[in-house]
Amino acid sequence: MSGMHLSKEFFELLKAIGESKSKQEEDRIIQREIATLKKKMDGSSSKGGLGGKLPTIGHGGGGGGGGSGSHNALNQNRKKAKEFLVRLLYVEMLGHDGSFGYIKAVELAASSSIIHKRTGYLLCSCCLAPEHEFRFMLVNQMQRDLASSSILEICSSLIAVTNLITSDMVPAMASHVEKLMNHGSEIVRKKAVIAYHRMYQLDEHTVDRKDLIDVLRKVLCDRDPSVMGSSLNVIESLATVDPAPFKDLVASLISILKQVIEHRLPSDFEYHRVPAPWIQMKIVRILAVVGKNDANASNGMYEILGECMRKADVGINAGYAVIYECVRTITSIYPNPTLLDAAADAISRFITSQSQNLKYFGVTGLAAIVESHPQYATAHQMSVIECLEDRDETLQRRTLDLLYKMTNPVNVQFITEKLLGFLRNTTDEFLKEDLTNKVCTLAERYAPNNLWYVETITDLFEMSGDFVQQEVAQNLMTLIAEGSGDDEEDENGEE
Repeated sequence: MSGMHLSKEFFELLKAIGESKSKQEEDRIIQREIATLKKKMDGSSSKGGLGGKLPTIGHGGGGGGGGSGSHNALNQNRKKAKEFLVRLLYVEMLGHDGSFGYIKAVELAASSSIIHKRTGYLLCSCCLAPEHEFRFMLVNQMQRDLASSSILEICSSLIAVTNLITSDMVPAMASHVEKLMNHGSEIVRKKAVIAYHRMYQLDEHTVDRKDLIDVLRKVLCDRDPSVMGSSLNVIESLATVDPAPFKDLVASLISILKQVIEHRLPSDFEYHRVPAPWIQMKIVRILAVVGKNDANASNGMYEILGECMRKADVGINAGYAVIYECVRTITSIYPNPTLLDAAADAISRFITSQSQNLKYFGVTGLAAIVESHPQYATAHQMSVIECLEDRDETLQRRTLDLLYKMTNPVNVQFITEKLLGFLRNTTDEFLKEDLTNKVCTLAERYAPNNLWYVETITDLFEMSGDFVQQEVAQNLMTLIAEGSGDDEEDENGEE
């Protein structure tokens, strides 16, 4: 703790919060802390007014008011002011009102010290409501910081812009952020892309979609991989809404992905021997959106997706994550039999793995394959059934969903029996309702004969009758009545 330069008071506060035995005890600790902070910060600013001078902070660690030498202590002791604001952040995080200290955060954001400036921006970002008037007081300060010669001040302001501005502030900030797209520092360019996207989300009239797309095309070719990577999040977000403007970027994205998997990026971007896995996954997801229902766009992706899957199979989780994203993309784009076979093979290894995480990957991936290509279900049916025996409840539920999607006229009796067996042993009311609806749907859709249908629905009534839909009950009674009529006619005919 000594390395964090915490005062004894702050250390005791954190210790007391961590050791509290109940919510009531925690509330009492925070109430005492609020009283202490109000005394130290001078409660005159709790009304939100700026006043004629900066509020005072008393010397010393006790709960007393300002001493005889305490005047304008925020300027004299910024370190103490920073700690008080961090303590105030704990007050807010634990559900209490810390508005009496908001003005101190605004003042600290104007500090010449970067650590104090960032602390002020942080508290404002976390605590000020979108409609709070103090947000507008920060506009001029953010503009000055964006025009600063200090990279640290620019970055602090860009983070603040992303978190603090509202739609009313966008016109005042847009031109400042746009200029930073061409800044000499890669970290500034990266944060500027993120801030510009945020402004587009808030005000599409000031930041035009076409202008944003033009900026992204330029950033995608940035010489720094981290800046290029920052554009991928924005491209995916926009392409999900309308992929058309990004169709012509497929070749560029494939080229970038090829460079990544061939280890052409600096070694800093490697994670346990997997080159830039997050960039790989993001590009693969973009390809899935752009290539959906488009044979021409998909045709150029097949080779790189297969190569990406092969090179990611290095036996660690980051590689498995890349493979999983490739599987999802393969099932989304225009189908290719060779790739689908490779995806199904990768999924089979996940399902049979001893790792629960990989099993979950496998079950989820197979569900994506089966949804559009049901012919791959049969080969993995028994492996999927084994996942039902796993003690992981999340995996069990995902497996139940997969079994439902895998059902066809051939295996309906076998899978329905498994679903009913699981329904019989569960006590979860929501799961009961879900399984009941699934079994009813399967019975209506794939029943091999009337007798099996009647027996299945009857079992459902015994196990979870409250969740069976009225239409199903009526269908059952109608079927039974028709069957009884047929039996009577047969008896009359024999007489």
